[in-house]
Amino acid sequence: MKTNQILDEIREVNLGYLLLAQHMLREDKAAAMYRLGINDDVAGILDKLTTSQLLKMAGSNTLLCRFRFEDSLIAEILTNHKQDPALTQSHAAILMAGQPADTVS
Repeated sequence: MKTNQILDEIREVNLGYLLLAQHMLREDKAAAMYRLGINDDVAGILDKLTTSQLLKMAGSNTLLCRFRFEDSLIAEILTNHKQDPALTQSHAAILMAGQPADTVS
């Protein structure tokens, strides 16, 4: 895969993520903050982005979203297909809820 193609795909992911984040925040801020793993400051920034600011951020060559877990236990829980899916998701949500939200530095 060529570098330009990878950068184009990063921009697409960023744009989709930012649009989804704004939509979620405008529908239910508290639930969005929990699901996105962000705090009130970051939520406020994302919610107030203009279209041009959003496009500028999305054009970054850095992926803006990230996995919310560095713990192999959470990854294992989410990929374990032997258990009840509702129980598996609930267990992972409980573990991720204990992690701190991202902050603006």
